[in-house]
Amino acid sequence: GHGVTPTTVCSVGELDMGYVITGEQGTSTFKIQNTCSVPLPYSLQLDSLSSTEDEDQQKIPSLVTSPLQRTGFVGTQNYDGLSAFSISPAEGELVAGNSQDFTVTFSPDHESLFYSDRLKAVLFGKKTAHVIHLKGAARDHPMFVEGGIPLEVPVESLAVPAPALLQEALAGGMIVYFIPLSLEPKSAKSILLVLECLEGESSAPARAELRVGSIHTPFVSKKVKSLEFSFESPQVLQQKGFTLEATKGKVERGRVKRIGVSWVPPAGCRAGDPLLVTALLTLKYDVKETYQIFLMARVVSAS
Repeated sequence: GHGVTPTTVCSVGELDMGYVITGEQGTSTFKIQNTCSVPLPYSLQLDSLSSTEDEDQQKIPSLVTSPLQRTGFVGTQNYDGLSAFSISPAEGELVAGNSQDFTVTFSPDHESLFYSDRLKAVLFGKKTAHVIHLKGAARDHPMFVEGGIPLEVPVESLAVPAPALLQEALAGGMIVYFIPLSLEPKSAKSILLVLECLEGESSAPARAELRVGSIHTPFVSKKVKSLEFSFESPQVLQQKGFTLEATKGKVERGRVKRIGVSWVPPAGCRAGDPLLVTALLTLKYDVKETYQIFLMARVVSAS
């Protein structure tokens, strides 16, 4: 007889399901090809459904040991006890020389940016052929803001601590300018943008980017044509050397608007003298949401 090494090729290593409205579903597909000459029995297994998941949950959560790092493969899961991700078909046989299509369904039941899981393609019930990292985000309303560093804990807990990175910056003697906000701080989500430029007259401006998006959904009133966004007090940002490519505008349903942010150090700004400016970004769609954008900037010595 002839011994044959089971060989397969997977079309993805990571599958980002993007944003889905809470209670709705999003789907994506991938392929696994059997490149050997014999049929291969397979099963697809989620880490969140593994027999050791209960034991893993007894360990110290990553937000305690590494509050700024997202460790572990299983992130936020549904409140109903079911996995937020499902796969079809979950088992079967890969025909020799052929490809098999698989569909991943993302069904979040509450709002979170940190849904994640790990999917393993196992052959003959024991050999892991491929590992696919799954992730997705859910919003209660069809809009989002991306970019920089979200100042939220990456896993759910009973208490949300103040952002450690921001605390560290303030403790280090950072110069902070606050633009007056017309809302309670706890009612606004927060994002941190870090901008750094080299010391010297010929250095290029520091750059970063925000992305304002509208999630496509059939359940928003047809009277609501587009998402509106606006920054409050943009002139204060300009005084500190910050420039926004757009201070207000509209985003069509299912589209994303990229907003470039640049910073030129104002006169008298020296290397090692960081500053932090906060700005308020307001989104209006089916509801009104607010984001506090922290702009952290500094000049870095070329040496």
